[in-house]
Amino acid sequence: MIAKTREIENTRRLTNSLPTIRYVDPDYTYYAVTNARCNSGEVFVKPGDYVKVAQQIGLRKGPFFEQPIHSSVSGTVEGIVKKFHRNGRLVEFIKVKNDKEYIFVETAKERTPEEISKLTREDFVQITKDMALVGLGGSSFPTYIKFQTTDPIDTIVINAVECEPYISADHRLIMEYPFRIYKGIEYAIQAFNAKRAVICIKSKYHDLYDCLTSAKLRFPDLNVEVKKVGNYYPQGWEIECIKSGIGIEVPAGVLPAKLGVMVFNVSTIVGLYKAIRYNIPVLKRNFTITGDGIMYPSNYRVRIGTSLQELIEKSGGYKGDENKVLIMGGPMMGANLVRDDAVITKTCTSCIILNEHKEVEEPCVRCGSCVYSCPAGLQPVSIMQAVKNNDKDALKNKLNIRACILCGMCSYTCTSKIHLTDYCRKAKKMAL
Repeated sequence: MIAKTREIENTRRLTNSLPTIRYVDPDYTYYAVTNARCNSGEVFVKPGDYVKVAQQIGLRKGPFFEQPIHSSVSGTVEGIVKKFHRNGRLVEFIKVKNDKEYIFVETAKERTPEEISKLTREDFVQITKDMALVGLGGSSFPTYIKFQTTDPIDTIVINAVECEPYISADHRLIMEYPFRIYKGIEYAIQAFNAKRAVICIKSKYHDLYDCLTSAKLRFPDLNVEVKKVGNYYPQGWEIECIKSGIGIEVPAGVLPAKLGVMVFNVSTIVGLYKAIRYNIPVLKRNFTITGDGIMYPSNYRVRIGTSLQELIEKSGGYKGDENKVLIMGGPMMGANLVRDDAVITKTCTSCIILNEHKEVEEPCVRCGSCVYSCPAGLQPVSIMQAVKNNDKDALKNKLNIRACILCGMCSYTCTSKIHLTDYCRKAKKMAL
């Protein structure tokens, strides 16, 4: 276990230090018609149609919101195909052949500083809604809903912790685009009329601290603090990030906005900068491909809709003869893929490719490791039993499954190798 932990940390350090490779000219791009939050969608284009960069080509429909679907390239629509989404499910995608001309839609126009200074909160709501900005740390929660809050916001917290092992997408984003981060923060402070902002990073990343503090010199009038927080998992959990970053404890079930706090992932704040400054959606993002099953672990800057298979080939292909385990997202909270025919969506941070090492699941020995490690104070084994017994009442009330953040700590610490997080995931669906 110690050797494996060191191997993971060495891989993480390797990709942290690697400059980002620009892979922004794929021959084809793909756009999901549905996702985990929107179980239905409408397609606005047909085969043969010509589309432009940032043009709306469809609309996803959620329970209380809608998400426009935008093309990240200009080119010709080829039709609907099925590929794997970041949630591990096979879904329909709109396929577009890239003409590599990158002709933008007419609405993509740069706003002047004077125009931006006159934007109201309502303008921020409409812009982020039209540009389909969502939580890019993986939550995919619509950003415009955050701007709709009526609660007074005192502090903007930028979550730049990136606490899961292996991933370095946000790390490289900060190192390479600090100006965009500060401009996005400036816009967020303006929208909420907030007094300050705090950027939370892990204390061991001295390069991030130096980069952000140096870049801040260009914004002397912006009240922003770069805060070093803990080096543990799940430090990136919103509740934990707020507590470590500004000392406010958010009770379970209470929105941070009720306490005067608004949280954005660091990639989301860059997306906000692009939406407000240029009136365009997220067209590219940083993406990490790594693990002991890939030949050359790498960081990429890719267009939304890029095929994962192309990045695997670009990274030298698979390493070793063992069967591969593919995890879209972090190793703790990501989703397993049954094959590599997947697509990079705007909320994809990474793909971890590991050589398979099978573990034998054994009976629970009641050691309590899962309980001690749970950041939400839950009882994972009792949740597992309730799922097996189909006891929905216990899940909703006694076991408080809604508080589970699916962090994966229970599975990680289980001495019997029981997939407790999978039971928690099923329990959350049962308790709806």
